[in-house]
Amino acid sequence: MAAEALGHQVTGIEWDDNACKTREAAGMDTFAGDVRDYRAADFPHAQVLTGGPPCQTFTVAGHGAGRRALDEVKKYIARLHEAASSEKTPWSEVDRTWSEISEELRLRAAEADAVKARKREDEAVRSVTRKAARKSLAEHGCSTEEIKLALKTTEAPRGLARRDADLKSLFDGLVSLEKSLDAHRARLEELGDERTGLVLQPLWWIIERRRRPGLVPYEAVVLEQVPAVMPVWEEYEKVLGTLGYRTRTQMMHTEAFGVPQTRRRAVLMARYKEIDIPKLEETHERYRPGGISAASRNTDRPDALWDIDEKGVDKTEEETKDSWVSMEAALKKARDIALDLPDLDLPDRPAFTVVSNYGTGGDPAARGRRDHDAPSSTVTGKVSRNRLVHKGTNTDLPRFELAEAGVLQTFPVAYPWQGGDRSQQIGNAVPPRLALHVLQHVLEPGLSKKEARARLEQALAKLENWRPPSKPVRARQREGLEGHSFTGG
Repeated sequence: MAAEALGHQVTGIEWDDNACKTREAAGMDTFAGDVRDYRAADFPHAQVLTGGPPCQTFTVAGHGAGRRALDEVKKYIARLHEAASSEKTPWSEVDRTWSEISEELRLRAAEADAVKARKREDEAVRSVTRKAARKSLAEHGCSTEEIKLALKTTEAPRGLARRDADLKSLFDGLVSLEKSLDAHRARLEELGDERTGLVLQPLWWIIERRRRPGLVPYEAVVLEQVPAVMPVWEEYEKVLGTLGYRTRTQMMHTEAFGVPQTRRRAVLMARYKEIDIPKLEETHERYRPGGISAASRNTDRPDALWDIDEKGVDKTEEETKDSWVSMEAALKKARDIALDLPDLDLPDRPAFTVVSNYGTGGDPAARGRRDHDAPSSTVTGKVSRNRLVHKGTNTDLPRFELAEAGVLQTFPVAYPWQGGDRSQQIGNAVPPRLALHVLQHVLEPGLSKKEARARLEQALAKLENWRPPSKPVRARQREGLEGHSFTGG
């Protein structure tokens, strides 16, 4: 959406059927399928690569699984770096390294699938065994609490197992099954999952475009993910530097770029053989609960952020940043735009508080709360479960509609969310407003701040007032490569 608002032609590869339905309704050119079934060479005329590979393997809580996945990816990146770093290394050897890594990952994924199948079988047997043990314990006159304790500890009440051989056999079976399931879990953690390999895909596409004979490097690369992925981007930087790219990694706070939501994103920006990429300056204040916003200090100079003196020199200062954008302000603007949309009637709520679906401070019962005049908490796939209540009370209000949740992610109010798991689609997305800032920063480095501001405002207006096409497009399959503009057709 951001690239389109800036006037760029875009295509994408998407394997989620629901997301494909949304992209079709939005008129987005899409290749449906697994990115691993495509290569950079399939799109030789694409000039920019953007993406956000899976993050789940790095954000797994407990057992160190996330750290192990990160270490594993770093090892694979180092292998690719070694293979691609020297211009003297023939392309065939670089390609062979990738083929070897891909085969290793394929075998690990195949073994993981087999282990998961055995784990499911053991879980099914355990379920049947537990039911039989529960029934036997009840027949022996055990209380509900005694039965719960026995099943939790996989140990029958003292004396019963000695008197009942069948009951003893059931609990011996449960002990054996728990040991087997523990072994399955440990092996699955060792193997990781296929998403670990997917994290390498953008790097391989960059390497292929840079090193494969007959191809030219991407002019620019922009990758983003959750903060836990920043160490991966830092490893990417080492490889990209060897390949001739200037890079910058930056942890970005979305509300500091006008998104009505607090959310942190780890971003990697790169340009091929260009001047250094400077830090992307924040345009809005960061949200601090109870703090004083810029709006309360500087309401008479809405253009102060872009203050230029008589010599044309930027005089931007920290105190001239705009205030963060509240949920109330974003939804009001969306309601005004929706007045021209006959099929969309957004509610005009009184002052409200959003009660998060998540606990805070380690207490699942302590639900986070944000008032209407603050930015939203991070919009996740569970956004539809957040309660809305009258401010200062626990009296329920209607929950956010999908269009409103999309607006909090800075999608146009008219964006046509389709298919299933729509809340998850919204939560998975990159806020287009943040993407506008990043893409303009990387793709248009020669603009002055005044020019960049005017360009950004124009793109933002286009984004906010965007409408879907009258007719949806159909997602392409691999055979649709022939004749596509990015393939030279």
